[in-house]
Amino acid sequence: SIGAAAKSQVISNAKNTVQSFKRFHGRAFSDPFVQAEKASLAYELVQLPTGSTGIKAMYMEEERNFTIEQVTGMLLTKLKETAENALKKPVVDCVVSVLATAFDTTLGGRKFDEVLVEYFCEEFGKKYKLDIKSKIRALLRLYQECERLKKLMSANASDLPMNIECFMNDIDVSGTMNRGKFLEMCEGLLARVEPPLRSVLEQAKLKKEDIYAVEIVGGTTRIPAVKEKISKFFGKEVSTTLNADEAVARGCALQCAILSPAFKVREFSITDLIPYPISLRWNSDCEVFPKNHAAPFSKVLTFYRKEPFTLEAYYSSPKELPYPDPAIAHFLVQKVTPQTDGSSSKVKVKVRVNIHGIFSVSSASLVEVHKSDENEEPMETDQHAKEEEVTDSLLPAAQNPHGAQLGRSQACTCQADSKDKKVDQPPQAKKAKVKTTTVDLPIENQLVWQIGKDMLNLFIENEGKMIMQDKLEKERNDAKNAVEEYVYEMRDKLCGVYEKFVSEDDRNSFTLKLEDTEIWLYEDGEDQPKQIYIDKLAELKTLGQPIQARFQESEERPKAFEDLGKQIQQYMKAVHAFKAKDELYEHLDEGDVAKVEKSTNEAMEWMNNNLNLQNKRSLTLDPVIKAKDIQAKAKELASICNPIVNKPKPKVELPKEEQKPTEPNGPLDGQGDAGSGTQPPEQGSAPTATEKKLPEMDID
Repeated sequence: SIGAAAKSQVISNAKNTVQSFKRFHGRAFSDPFVQAEKASLAYELVQLPTGSTGIKAMYMEEERNFTIEQVTGMLLTKLKETAENALKKPVVDCVVSVLATAFDTTLGGRKFDEVLVEYFCEEFGKKYKLDIKSKIRALLRLYQECERLKKLMSANASDLPMNIECFMNDIDVSGTMNRGKFLEMCEGLLARVEPPLRSVLEQAKLKKEDIYAVEIVGGTTRIPAVKEKISKFFGKEVSTTLNADEAVARGCALQCAILSPAFKVREFSITDLIPYPISLRWNSDCEVFPKNHAAPFSKVLTFYRKEPFTLEAYYSSPKELPYPDPAIAHFLVQKVTPQTDGSSSKVKVKVRVNIHGIFSVSSASLVEVHKSDENEEPMETDQHAKEEEVTDSLLPAAQNPHGAQLGRSQACTCQADSKDKKVDQPPQAKKAKVKTTTVDLPIENQLVWQIGKDMLNLFIENEGKMIMQDKLEKERNDAKNAVEEYVYEMRDKLCGVYEKFVSEDDRNSFTLKLEDTEIWLYEDGEDQPKQIYIDKLAELKTLGQPIQARFQESEERPKAFEDLGKQIQQYMKAVHAFKAKDELYEHLDEGDVAKVEKSTNEAMEWMNNNLNLQNKRSLTLDPVIKAKDIQAKAKELASICNPIVNKPKPKVELPKEEQKPTEPNGPLDGQGDAGSGTQPPEQGSAPTATEKKLPEMDID
């Protein structure tokens, strides 16, 4: 297990639980720091064939050695899985927090815990005659209690008790501690708070007065004395608006958003720096990236060589390093040959610190010079030759016989302005035209303390196998847990909701079977294959399933009968309405209604018969009729009756009205007023001209 599940086993599985291991990255087993830390670890450190530090652990009942990188990979895989489960989408990139501009790599909360642990180890040794450090479990329990006590003292200045029951050899231990005494014991640690603060101001070339605000993060900043030291140094109150434990993770999340093309965030000016100066060594030494140089950054070195040569990269200030070995890597520039006239070839080497802060020799190229006839068009210079800016000699000629020159290029490359180059060139006699070409050169990397590709692929393959094994183990544990859960569930329900659905004899025998299974789980069944647990669960369910089914039927059957009864009542009401000449159903066919009546009566008889039989049957026996049968009967009845009772009325077409001549809307030429009737014209009389021109409506 990894993460919270593993932390819960720190005491119970002490020798096989690995924690606080990232400090061993890149360290040889013989490193004094590693040797000093070994004594306080519950797990075992070992020397690997490469000389680096490894971790010994039991895996699948086999003792195996893991590199620090492998264990870190396991943790990162778990974090990736956790993030993907929370985000509901795949995670492909991440940001890892790194050291700040100034720091003390070994000063942190664990050091303050160790002060308390040392004190109580000595006190309990004198008071109870206990050698706590000889028992790793007791020591780990003491670490946990001291961490808890430290947090309590941050909020309380009075005496606080330390009580641990059955601590060691069945002895209960107790002691007291207060904040004042604790701070006296931590004077040496507290004195280490100011130097990094002073260093960061010096490197940033700032004064205390230039600082606008100070924000503190990290769990240890909750210690009042630490907060007071920082506040006193800067001469202002410190701010604690950020979550002390989550601030670094939130900062990484912000950096993820800044780097991701999928998010748009407010623009921030963030410049990463190279914390340690980096130099190159060939026949001479040259510092290519000084301390606090901006990153990412590339520079171009120019060499004159006749044969392949090696560049050794190293940190040029070993005393500043937290590690004893300053070596970074060796880079062999291959296939370097002299010019056709036997002179040294010009070799351009690009060195780079990338966005991750990793140094490399990213490329190398050889410039070939070809003389051409005066009338021949010169060949265009390859782009590589145009990348560097005005170059400067690194060393005087006497000290630099191989003529290395350095050019720089912001980010990747920066082309120089051709006019500037011409200004510095003295007038020369007319020469034969030359053309140049560049040839890319292969580079062989020999990385110190870094994993080779073959080994890395092997580690990835092994981790894939372990992930698959973990998946199988999880499935096995899930199968075991399913048996255990079923035992507890059925044992409780047999005396509860299932009690009236099982006979006393069956209940007693089933309860005995469940108890035997529980005992088996903690003895012979503690570590069995997945299929054994599956078979055991199936065996129990053959006894428990009928009981569960009877209970389930008793819950669903009444509702099914009720729904069928309502359906029958609805159809009978429609039949009675038809017989009463209700206009809603008068369009139905008498034969169809008779069919509905017959089907409804048959369904009612079927329901009453089954209800009577079921009411007479014991609940400890399987039911006469099941809910699904009742639902099927209701569906059958609906398929017969619904098309009949829901048959729509036929549409009645209205007769077409005969068209009548349009009558005038008002009186004609003095024929009475609005209230008098219109006198028809005399028979045989011809219509007047006024009648012929009668408008269709009055116009005011």
